[in-house]
Amino acid sequence: MSINQIKNLNRRLENLAFEATKELDKASGTELWRTIGFEAFDGLQDSDRRAIANYYFGQLQTVKELQEVLS
Repeated sequence: MSINQIKNLNRRLENLAFEATKELDKASGTELWRTIGFEAFDGLQDSDRRAIANYYFGQLQTVKELQEVLS
């Protein structure tokens, strides 16, 4: 992979992480999940919000794993 491809991939991963973080904040109504982790979403009554949180938390974890490999 060329340096430009890696830079572009990192930029896209950062965009995905930003989107996931924003959606997780919205789903939980707080930024507390950032310190607690996924357990913060266990108490959500709304199953739709829990599903959204599950999706975006998985997306964020995938982004973090890819960023770690690229570092």
